[in-house]
Amino acid sequence: MQLNDFYTLTNLNVVDNAVTAHITINKDHDIFKGHFPGNPVTPGVCMMQIIKELTEKVVDKQLQMQSSSNIKFMAIINPEKTPDLELQLNIEQTETGYKVKNSTTFEDTVALKLTSNFIVK
Repeated sequence: MQLNDFYTLTNLNVVDNAVTAHITINKDHDIFKGHFPGNPVTPGVCMMQIIKELTEKVVDKQLQMQSSSNIKFMAIINPEKTPDLELQLNIEQTETGYKVKNSTTFEDTVALKLTSNFIVK
């Protein structure tokens, strides 16, 4: 795990290509001391890493992001106010790896949508 103690996976449900993961962001992680003091915001790159790590867990392979598209950060994820997230992943195997479509939400708010292509390391 690249993001040591950044989040905790509280539930993972896999049905065919559809994955639902529930995580809790650690509001006390050192990243938030610099991003941003007094008003913590979960960095987008950390969310992208979480998606990669969850995909690796499901497919049981080490992956490398090849490309991402349709990246839409739609709401700020403040770990003090909304640390509990639900990630919906649709994982499709491709010739070179996996295509992942993600939607991340907290409460009834969509925070992130993206599509990423990963190759197997």
